Amino acid sequence: MADLTMTRLYEVMIVLYAISLVFYFTDYFYKQVRARRIAFWLVSFVWVIQSAIIILTFVETKRFPILSLSEGILFYSWLLVTLSIILHCIARVDLPVFIINILGFLFASIFTFMPKRPTGAVSDTLISEMLFIHISFAILSYAAFSLTFVFAILYLVLYRLLKKKKWSHLWTRLPSLQQTSSWMNVSFFIGIPMLFISLILGFEWALLTLESLSVFDAKIIGSFIILILYCFILYVNRKSKLIGTTYAWVHIYAYLLVVVNFFLGSSLSRFHLWY
Repeated sequence: MADLTMTRLYEVMIVLYAISLVFYFTDYFYKQVRARRIAFWLVSFVWVIQSAIIILTFVETKRFPILSLSEGILFYSWLLVTLSIILHCIARVDLPVFIINILGFLFASIFTFMPKRPTGAVSDTLISEMLFIHISFAILSYAAFSLTFVFAILYLVLYRLLKKKKWSHLWTRLPSLQQTSSWMNVSFFIGIPMLFISLILGFEWALLTLESLSVFDAKIIGSFIILILYCFILYVNRKSKLIGTTYAWVHIYAYLLVVVNFFLGSSLSRFHLWY
């Protein structure tokens, strides 16, 4: 009965999320205020459903559900939905909210349709507060880099529109180029220390908990490559050698590497017990 309830929640979540995207699309291209309100409340209800799934899983497993790949994807999608709601209420930006919700829907769909394996969580004997903080900060950093990715796309769109002088009423609800650049930097600066803290705690946890640890593990190598890459981007940008559209494109490619590491690195890893 519990499994059937969870399955129905997954299905309702995906249907409502898909409908909300249709309303967001309608609002953006046809300026339908009512459509935007409906989309916002549908996304808010999706957030409630995802929160309910997290709470029900917590009650069932007696732990916060982030220790398996499917649970991590759900938490990541929940963070994206949360960010979209915050941006809708505070920043009042439409296209960034729409793009973030597309990402959130993508990961919510992956979570819904991927096989749920009860043996996929880390063994109970390996669970500790340090591990929870490590995974939580890792997913929070991914959410921050997701915002960087979204604002990098917006920067490229705005730059092209201004350069080609193709500005129309369709783009009047976009933030300015300066605002987009600032938001891209803020989310980028937040993501780096979160990822750094996550990797340090994860490495310490592994040294204290596991009998054998290989530094050549795919997940470890991939995560540190991402951290080094983002630190390098920060350094070069501070030297004013990486600006404008090149800076935006680098962030897009870096985020794609984050996604690859999130899925492929976990599947190839002998150290991360995600399935």
